[in-house]
Amino acid sequence: MAGIKIAPLRPWDDFYPGTDRFAKPDFGDLTKWNNRVVSNLLYYQTNYLALTIVVFLIVGILNPLAMILGGVVVTLVFLGAVWAGENKAVIKNFKKKNPTVFVVAVMGASYFLVSLFGGVMVFIFGITFPILLIFIHASLRLRNLKNKMENNMEGVGLKKSPMGVILEALGQQEESINKIADFIASKVKE
Repeated sequence: MAGIKIAPLRPWDDFYPGTDRFAKPDFGDLTKWNNRVVSNLLYYQTNYLALTIVVFLIVGILNPLAMILGGVVVTLVFLGAVWAGENKAVIKNFKKKNPTVFVVAVMGASYFLVSLFGGVMVFIFGITFPILLIFIHASLRLRNLKNKMENNMEGVGLKKSPMGVILEALGQQEESINKIADFIASKVKE
């Protein structure tokens, strides 16, 4: 965990500047959409954490026991999935070939286990709702130059952050040093 730096809290006018910096993703190009989401997750990670904490606190105050149970279940399922993805060849190959399906499977398993304990509404509002809000923002928010540079620095290991570690564990982080070369080449062409 050494060398991990927490990203700064982005100002509100950068996080939500108005409709001119938001656009519908290209549903036909899933790679481009995934890159936008990963880039925004890395860049706005502290803002997303703050959003998640606010929702957790609201739901936690309304139903603290179910929120703690839901958090423990999701954490255990996540850690188990990451461990299995690193130590079991079949799961590792599946995660590498289908990273998005892997994440959905982790969330589905979490939902199933929480439903066994009767905490479905807490799971939906306390855990899934913040993830949905984050995914919607990350999908719709267009990237700016600073966002792209931060993502490239994270992608080649020059900078590590908590979100980068989580995305890497889920198989969402691309490990390519060519990202910087591609980025620089695209900027030179412009």
